[in-house]
Order: sequence, then C-alpha cells, then structure tokens
Amino acid sequence: MTFLFEPQPQPYLPIKNSSQKFPVRRIYCVGRNYADHAREMGHDPDREPPFFFQKNPDNLLINNADFPYPSKSNNVHFEIELVVALDRGGINLSLSQAENTIFGYAVGLDMTRRDLQSDMKKMGRSWEVGKAFEHSAPCSSIVPKADVGTLQSADIWLNINRTQKQSGNISEMIWNVAETISYLSGFFKLQAGDIIMTGTPAGVGAVSIGDEMHGHIDGVGDLKCKVT
Repeated sequence: MTFLFEPQPQPYLPIKNSSQKFPVRRIYCVGRNYADHAREMGHDPDREPPFFFQKNPDNLLINNADFPYPSKSNNVHFEIELVVALDRGGINLSLSQAENTIFGYAVGLDMTRRDLQSDMKKMGRSWEVGKAFEHSAPCSSIVPKADVGTLQSADIWLNINRTQKQSGNISEMIWNVAETISYLSGFFKLQAGDIIMTGTPAGVGAVSIGDEMHGHIDGVGDLKCKVT
C-alpha cells in the first residue's frame, strides 16, 4: 500500500513504568457529569441522561508539555477530569462487561474555548470549535488498573498557580465509570484504544498566559502544564 503523502504519527499516551505506549483511537468526553458543575453551568443534573462529545486523538498534549493559548478566544477554561483508557470494547455492554474493558486511568484536562462554545450553544450548533482544537486534551501517563484496582472513590483537584480552583471526588459522578462506558456502548462500537474523559467537578474557570496548572487524582497521579 502506498499513500499520497506520509500519514501523521499515531497519537498515543505513555503508560507509567512501561516502555509500551497506548495508541489512542478516539476521545469521548462526558458532559456535566458532576452535579455541582452541572448547576454552575445552568443545568439540572437530576433530569438528563449522560451526553457525549468528542475531541480528536491528535488534540492530546502529553509529557507535561506547555499548553499554547489557542487562537480566536479570550476565555479559555480548565476542566480537570479522570480519563479512562480501554483495551477492549463492544456494543451494548452490560455493567460487568463495561468494567472489564478498562485498561487504566489517567489525569486529563478538557481545555475549552468557553466563549466560542457559548456562541455555538446560542446558535444551536455543535461544539467542535470550543472543544476539539489543537492541544485541548492535556493528559498524564496511564496507570494500569492492574496496579491500582478499580477506582470508585478518589480525590480529584486542580490548582492554578498553587491556588486550588477545583476539588471533588470521583464518587460524586452522576454516572460512574462502568455506567458511562455501558451507556456509551449503546451509541458507538467501543474499541481498544478509546479513552473517555469522564467529566469535571465544579469550579471551572479561565486561564491566562503564564499560569501553571497542576491537576491530581489520588491513586492515578499528577498532570502539570504551563499556559504559554
């Protein structure tokens, strides 16, 4: 097989304490999966099922690299999230089957051009320009589930310039990890290499050039990057 031009490199995430890499096929993101965050965004968390949007695999930013402030926006927000990496998939998975698809976990940031996202919402249009831009998915190395077990409760927080802006616990998710995977598999055929950003606690806010972001999830690790 020959290509018209050289294909882009395969996007991947590092795996902690391993020389192997995790090839990323798709990035699914869960919207408003913590009640307090849903409320701060003006929504009722008790009335809606989970909903999803996607980022592109080449939006990943790894190895604590700097986050370049994106164009066309004056209001870029941070959203700290637990990332779940799958090493198998399927369709219409039960909760136990969904749990068995999990390879490991990582710390992620769903960076958002909030002003552009808000404009799209007002016009009833999709969110890609606000969510799926270059470098919009900073992510730590993956910690295998075999090393940490099934995560059901873990503190999650984000500091900006050493001041805490977000804090919560993953047990506060409206839809837990297995439920999210199971529900998502009803709409898409999940496969090895998919990752899911599982939503953010309350406290999202804007970053400025020069800010230092430090995200943490107990048992998973840390993610650090500077806004440039």
